[in-house]
Amino acid sequence: MYPFLHQLLSDKKGGTVFTCFGLWHLLYLAVFLAVIAWLLFWLRGKNAETQRRTADGAIVFSFCLYMADFFLMPLAYGAIDLEKLPFHACTATCVLCFIARRHPRMEKMRLPLTLLALASNLIYVIYPAGVGWQQIHPLSYRVIQTLVYHGSMTAYGVLYLACTEERLTWKACCRTLPVIIAMTLWAMLGNALYNGTADGYDHFFNWFFVVRDPFYLLPADIAPYVMPFIMVLVMFTAVTLIYLLRRIIQKLVCQ
Repeated sequence: MYPFLHQLLSDKKGGTVFTCFGLWHLLYLAVFLAVIAWLLFWLRGKNAETQRRTADGAIVFSFCLYMADFFLMPLAYGAIDLEKLPFHACTATCVLCFIARRHPRMEKMRLPLTLLALASNLIYVIYPAGVGWQQIHPLSYRVIQTLVYHGSMTAYGVLYLACTEERLTWKACCRTLPVIIAMTLWAMLGNALYNGTADGYDHFFNWFFVVRDPFYLLPADIAPYVMPFIMVLVMFTAVTLIYLLRRIIQKLVCQ
């Protein structure tokens, strides 16, 4: 059974290669947009309970995808990829949003966590460099799992903002800033714990891009001191843009 599953799930090399902004990437984006648009259209006129359960279903689906990947990675790659530990905003917010939807005491954190989840996952869906660098077939498990996961988290963020009764005010938007700072500190802790050399192997992670500039514009010795502040600024800017876009859409629809 293992050889069959390994062959099925392992990276497919040769032939067509997934590239950022290539045809397959655009096809994935088109599917994600179509699914989200259909869900929003279907939810029009539905009662609050149906809307809530649909948003719940989106985060449950994302969480199940994330957890299932830990069981499938050994079959696909022969080991668990530590990069998938929840030290990136995309993965950490999945776990936290899943818990927040079920724990009444975390109710006030639902909107800030969702905004960070939407911003981080949307950025990855638009620019999936992590799988683009792999140079593998677009239908490889790694590509499908990664893009579907980030796409479902993006869908959850959109559904939450569309269905929640909580107003997305500027004050509510600013509450995301402490969450982003906490995410930055959490990623710095993960990088500090897991990066280093042991048993002849070099372990280097760049969770939340706080250790190294992903575009290699900053010198390696300067990046760890600058990137944490840049990431806070970038993510809060992304959250602010989401807030402004929602305000613009609301005004256009209400007029």
